[in-house]
Amino acid sequence: MFIKNFDDLARTPERKIVLELVEAALASIQPEKVFEQNIRRHGSILTIVDQEFDLDNFERVFLLGFGKGSAGNSKLLEKLILDKLTEGYVIDTDVEQFEKIKFTKGTHPLPSETNYKFTQKVLERLSNLNEQDLVLIVICGGGSAMFVYPHAISLEQKIAVGKSLLKSGASITEMNIVRKHLSNVKGGGLAQILYPAKVAALIYSDVPGNDLSTIASGPTAYDPTTIEDAIRIIKKYNLEQELNLARDAFIENPHDKKYFENVHNMIVLSNDTALSAMKQKAERLGWQTNIFSDRFESEARKAGKKLISSTHHNSILLVGGETTVHVAKKSGRGGRNQEVVLGALEHVDRDITICSFASDGWDNTEHAGAISDYKTVEQAKALGIEPLKYLEKNNSFVFFKETRDGIITGRLPSNVSDLMIILRK
Repeated sequence: MFIKNFDDLARTPERKIVLELVEAALASIQPEKVFEQNIRRHGSILTIVDQEFDLDNFERVFLLGFGKGSAGNSKLLEKLILDKLTEGYVIDTDVEQFEKIKFTKGTHPLPSETNYKFTQKVLERLSNLNEQDLVLIVICGGGSAMFVYPHAISLEQKIAVGKSLLKSGASITEMNIVRKHLSNVKGGGLAQILYPAKVAALIYSDVPGNDLSTIASGPTAYDPTTIEDAIRIIKKYNLEQELNLARDAFIENPHDKKYFENVHNMIVLSNDTALSAMKQKAERLGWQTNIFSDRFESEARKAGKKLISSTHHNSILLVGGETTVHVAKKSGRGGRNQEVVLGALEHVDRDITICSFASDGWDNTEHAGAISDYKTVEQAKALGIEPLKYLEKNNSFVFFKETRDGIITGRLPSNVSDLMIILRK
């Protein structure tokens, strides 16, 4: 069982059903199961999703992994191709032991000198490849921060940009457009560096809609955006003075299609997997179930109202996506999933149970997310705490710690964006 406080949270039959759906979602996206379903080897033939690669056709085989969960997935891949693997490099926040791969413990959600040096080392080793080389790349959520090589600004400036964007309310897509045009390895930059080698990118998507140019800022994907797009986003959120970036700090991404001719980008995992697992579980339990969206975007505090109004009686609504939080100047502790649930409380009647959780078990705090219903409203009144005051200070973690509605799983190795469940009796 992934939810450590399952029994404490399952205070009603409806809560128990919702928590069972959370369990089904998390079970469906764990590395071993996903790997088994999508990657296999017969003799020299390595099959990834629907693409085949004959390992005997290559003089050298490299493995590169970056992002949260890349270590566990890279270890499974290393074991499968160990006899053919030349060398490899992986960076993750969770430590893993390898046989041939050199591992670095990186940082997230912001870049660091460690992340930069890892990227620099990889580029030094893989910048002079040829057609007889195969590079297998495991790309996971958080890759933007861990695989980092600024174009013409310092790492400190890059970190400042990341902090400002996280607090601005910009969507993940908008943040990545800015990131791509400040980096030599994003927005297809890595594909250009690895050219003309054969590249097979195993992509574990944490981005709503699975846009290849957005996941980990699209290091191996063609990107149609421009420097002007990045500057427009900075202006949209009034960050010009705060960031103070000159135009030559930005770089145009490679637009020559030749750099992508030998690249195979394959989605190995996305929130579709988790949504399907929850739908199947809910229907087995006898509930009419609807997947509202796999690419839902909204301001966190407003999301619950919209989703509750979209849920019919005697049904369950399932949602995948990523909300944004506008951070108050004197903010407390919280995460966007907990803020979704906290913001929904004023719209929660006796027939509603709502849950929002981070698929990697960490909603910017030790809570993976939260679950609430009318009992939460009553509990808050009994404790003398007002949800709106906590919401105004982005203090959702403390609120749900008081009401004992925070979901606790510990950090988990897969990330497919956030997942939301609304059950209406």
